[in-house]
Amino acid sequence: MIGYGFMGAAHSQAWRTAPRVFGLPRAIEMSVIVGRNEDAVTAAAAKWGWNEAATDWREVVARDDIDVIDIVTPGHSHDEIAIAALEAGKHVLCEKPLANTVDDADQMAAAARTAAGAGARAMLGFTYRRVPALTRARDLIAEGRIGTVQQVRAAYRQDWLVDPEAPLSWRLKKDQAGAGALGDIGGHAVDLVQFLTGQQVSTVSGVVETIVKERPIETERVGIAGRGGDEYGEVTVDDVAIFTGRLTGGALAAFEATRFATGRKNELTVEISGDKGAIAFNLESMNELQVYDRTAPDTDQGFTRVIVTEPAHPYLEGWWPAGHMLGYEHAFSHQVKDFVDAIASGADPSPTFDEGAQVQRVLAAVEESSSADARWITV
Repeated sequence: MIGYGFMGAAHSQAWRTAPRVFGLPRAIEMSVIVGRNEDAVTAAAAKWGWNEAATDWREVVARDDIDVIDIVTPGHSHDEIAIAALEAGKHVLCEKPLANTVDDADQMAAAARTAAGAGARAMLGFTYRRVPALTRARDLIAEGRIGTVQQVRAAYRQDWLVDPEAPLSWRLKKDQAGAGALGDIGGHAVDLVQFLTGQQVSTVSGVVETIVKERPIETERVGIAGRGGDEYGEVTVDDVAIFTGRLTGGALAAFEATRFATGRKNELTVEISGDKGAIAFNLESMNELQVYDRTAPDTDQGFTRVIVTEPAHPYLEGWWPAGHMLGYEHAFSHQVKDFVDAIASGADPSPTFDEGAQVQRVLAAVEESSSADARWITV
């Protein structure tokens, strides 16, 4: 695994847990974790159960005893690491966003297609697809339970940047993060809508805004970020993105991505309305799905709260008795399960790098629209 921060912890937990919960077709050995800070990555290896730590990802990618490279670094490094790993014949799991630019994403997708011909598989980590309630929602929509999709609303709201004295971390620098709320969490909303509906966003119109334009320079000690002093630096990414999209099936979709929604800690919501019913989800109630059946008698109509913890629900066969809730980290274990299953069967796991590149084109079109007075842009 290349990287060891927040996503590194989530992925490490998944690699440790998935083999113990699901009957994976391959044994997992957590061989080596890589980071530039030797002390910090050594501590991460001890904490999360990796056999060893290293500081040079190129040496690790070249090792014959490594089969899988898991990339959890900032987006600006994804393309170089992933392409090198695929060319070395490694399977690659890469955290979203696929890359910071459309060109880099397209190069990664091309490398993945070439590597697949030699048996190396690549998968992008849009993990919310693996939340059981959302996988169940996708299945219900595919079965026609809500009929023809007519309108979609999706929003990802957080508030961790409301404080103007929050430090200038790498996520607020365009050269490292690529984009702000739009790329960091807006990409999740776009992918989720496309995953649930089976359609793509074809055109967009929207605006992005940076609310706090300067922040204290971040200090760092042994990989731990802290508040800066009196020195300030420019925020070069957006804080808020609001845009409309049209799906390939014709429906309009409204999107919002913000890190300034005061009081919203990690609220990803999606509501898909059709001519026969509707489905609604809120990540802050992640074991629940709201389902509306418009074909029921008038006396029985209303959103039904479905608790998605039954053994027959997606991924639940390996977990707890019905009604015993799952949490944020479980979706990462489901991601590992699907990735390893695909490798073992010789199939291309989803989302593919091509899917990730398509999401990147949507995000780039939103930025282009914002700079052109919110005119409609074709993806």
